[in-house]
Amino acid sequence: MRQSKMIELWVGVFVALGLVALFFLSMQVSNLADYSADEGYVVKAYFDNVGSLKVRAPVTMSGVRVGRVSQITFDKQKFQALVELRIDPKFDNLPEDTSATILTAGLLGEQYISLSPGGSDLTLQQGSVIDLTQSAIVFEQMVSKFLYSKAEGEKKASSSSPVEKNGSNAVQAEPVAPAAP
Repeated sequence: MRQSKMIELWVGVFVALGLVALFFLSMQVSNLADYSADEGYVVKAYFDNVGSLKVRAPVTMSGVRVGRVSQITFDKQKFQALVELRIDPKFDNLPEDTSATILTAGLLGEQYISLSPGGSDLTLQQGSVIDLTQSAIVFEQMVSKFLYSKAEGEKKASSSSPVEKNGSNAVQAEPVAPAAP
């Protein structure tokens, strides 16, 4: 009986350690562990479409994380999405004419914002607005444009291939090569 209690105790300890490990793993995967809401400065950017961009999505420059998305709202006057980016304080020299693009990590991965530096001597400050933005490419819109263009191409090809003479479809004969002697 005493040995049974000891086994149950050790099983309980291993289950508790497993749950703690899963918690730390989930914090690392969700990027909540290194998120600090008070550090850095906030810049704003307007987008026509943010796709599935989420708060706390990475903000990168040349593949290096320089900040996070801190807030996404809708501007009723401009009828655009307003995205607030919290930039880490060590990146305080970003040019004022920096551009922002919403990209997707992989084919169907999460979306993030990529910054491309401009050439201005002035830098982004707290409350600055990034004027040059490119919205998210929505996968469904891209597929529908592709299918529509394919349908238009087939429509044009099918209307120009048969030869019509006097209202009837005449078939053009293929040229026959002369027989070799």
